[in-house]
Amino acid sequence: MIVKTFGSAIQGVNAITITIEVNVSSKGNKLFIVGLPDNAVKESERRIESTIQCMGLRMPRTRTVVNMAPAAIRKAGAAYDLPIATGIMAASGQLSPLHLEHYLMMGELSLDGTIQPIKGALPIAMQAWQDGFKGFILPKQNALEAAMVSDLSIYGISHIAEAIQFFNDPGSLTPVTPATSECYTAIDHSGLDFSEVKGQQHIKRALEIAAAGGHNAILIGPPGAGKTMLAKRLPTILPPLTLQEALETTKIHSVAGKLPEHTSLILQRPFRSPHHTISDAALVGGGSIPQPGEISLAHHGVLFLDELPEFKRKVLEVMRQPIEERKVTISRTKNSVDFPASFVLLAAMNPCKCGFFNHPSRQCSCPPGQVQEYLNKVSGPLLDRIDLHVQVTPVEFADLSSTQAAEKSSCIRERVMAARAIQAERFAAYENIYCNAQMHSRLLTSVCVISDRCREQLGQAMQKLKLSARAYDRILKVSRTIADLEGSRSVEPAHMAEAIQYRSLDRENWGN
Repeated sequence: MIVKTFGSAIQGVNAITITIEVNVSSKGNKLFIVGLPDNAVKESERRIESTIQCMGLRMPRTRTVVNMAPAAIRKAGAAYDLPIATGIMAASGQLSPLHLEHYLMMGELSLDGTIQPIKGALPIAMQAWQDGFKGFILPKQNALEAAMVSDLSIYGISHIAEAIQFFNDPGSLTPVTPATSECYTAIDHSGLDFSEVKGQQHIKRALEIAAAGGHNAILIGPPGAGKTMLAKRLPTILPPLTLQEALETTKIHSVAGKLPEHTSLILQRPFRSPHHTISDAALVGGGSIPQPGEISLAHHGVLFLDELPEFKRKVLEVMRQPIEERKVTISRTKNSVDFPASFVLLAAMNPCKCGFFNHPSRQCSCPPGQVQEYLNKVSGPLLDRIDLHVQVTPVEFADLSSTQAAEKSSCIRERVMAARAIQAERFAAYENIYCNAQMHSRLLTSVCVISDRCREQLGQAMQKLKLSARAYDRILKVSRTIADLEGSRSVEPAHMAEAIQYRSLDRENWGN
């Protein structure tokens, strides 16, 4: 007898429905699993056999063939245990097969039949709904996540016996109630606020511009000047995620297995801060079964690279293409997958090895040429892709000892949201463009129309700083964001001048 059950395979951040065909014949005595399964899928025979025996049922002792189609897609992981076990029991006459075609199942089995959680429940549920399934049976721990797909019945189970009872009596399980706002997860920023930062008004201004336009930024200054403290507070002034952005962010964290248990939706923008010992594969994604890296986990949020020159050169260089294209493509021999990677890159670094080059009161101890050697650890092409170069100076004593309350993050965020609203209206007709930093060159020409005076300013800066064409585009984008923060319909000379000053690392012989 041939029975079909349905599971799903994750490719990138999307799912593909897998048909699992089980044929129990009257001859032979071995279980064969075909259709490009990996070792974890092949090992399911032992888990399934133990589970069936624990429930007092019998494992077929005849020839059993399990085919997972389409065979060209590699099936990885133990989450296929549930549909395979269910198919074997139905094909051997121990379970009614009448309703199997209407439901998709995923879940890893323990030896006693307990269901373990899976990765990628949200994209699987979305694909199940698109493919017309009535419901999705999965581990109870992942049920709230899948329940974001409100038009699909979600059944969370903790033991395979519940699935068996359901297919014999479809009324035995109650669908999970769609998640409420209490089930949504806000990424904890530990109560950080810009009001806690003394002084540093020009740095706060630069970070406000970065948040308003989605621009990349680098903070360069001596140790103890507050670079890391300021960077960690950038997410507090970013606008809230839209529903579409929240779903995309949740899908990525779900596929990576980073979504907290019993969580439905991530509502706040991610802030990822990998250590400088990270590998290139961990940063951009990869592995034999491609998984999203830190730049994808930072999608719609912030990727903070502290002590930038301490990262391996190879690790930093692999970011150059994703920064431009806002996605990363992981290619393997038989397939390739795309992971979204639209993030704000925020970096911090000391100006030299000792950290006190250009310090107003301390002497730099680096020998001649070492300052430039230290800066050269970060390549010019990568710096070219960073919109704002911000020099951080030590906080004055008067600012440190001041009792005057600084501006709160909520006030800054209101201005950022007002600027983003202007951009949302501007780019309403364009797909996948939501802020100024995402503009392509053709759109930049029509959006950033500048006066003759601004053009003269920019021309002088290009000649004096020897800027590249990419830097030219980024200055225009930043000036447009500054104008949006001011509520100006056109880019004025003051906006252009402020944008130009944020290209400090482009100055010739900066480190000499």
